[in-house]
Amino acid sequence: MRFHDHREAGQELAARLLDRAGDRGLVDPVVLALPRGGVPVAAEVARALGTTLDVLVARKIGVPGQPEVGVGALVGEDAPVFDEEILAMLGMTEDEFAPEVARQRAELRRREGLYRQGRPLPAVAGRTVVLVDDGLATGVTARAALRHLRALRPARLILAVPVCAPGAADALRQEADDVICLHRPHDFRSVGECYEEFPQVSDNEVISTLRTPSISPAGRP
Repeated sequence: MRFHDHREAGQELAARLLDRAGDRGLVDPVVLALPRGGVPVAAEVARALGTTLDVLVARKIGVPGQPEVGVGALVGEDAPVFDEEILAMLGMTEDEFAPEVARQRAELRRREGLYRQGRPLPAVAGRTVVLVDDGLATGVTARAALRHLRALRPARLILAVPVCAPGAADALRQEADDVICLHRPHDFRSVGECYEEFPQVSDNEVISTLRTPSISPAGRP
């Protein structure tokens, strides 16, 4: 199974969410995307749920020489979250990543300023929060994001992704109330290989999507 692009993946993910919700629906939902790749996927989910879209900015802490492989992640001003198994495999400690943590913290703040333009994160206490990304590899970025959101006391916390590495979704079930993953290829190598078209999402595309009238968070609580 491969998705044509982010939009198709988002439409299929939205259909699964609506099916899973059943007659009860999703009470007072808010859709949050992990930028940048999660934004076009989450836009389709927000449209289907009839709610607004916003972003939760997170930054991956990459393995030396393999920056695409996440050993940790940052959200907001929270302490970094590390994958202890990967750290052990590398024979490294969290302290050794301090320079990279500082670099990623600076980039996180830059992107928050660019995407949010001073707008606070939507109020999520007592609401159904749907966190969306375009896929999970190690899952460490999603783990950091879920922990950040859990502290804000949502009524229900759902992680929804089109594709994930085997075991990645199951490892996050203790962090979320529900984890939805459409496709778990046994030969998973990367998220991008599960899409026919997988262009890098730009900052401008994120900003433009957040300004889409039907799903724009501007001026909303």
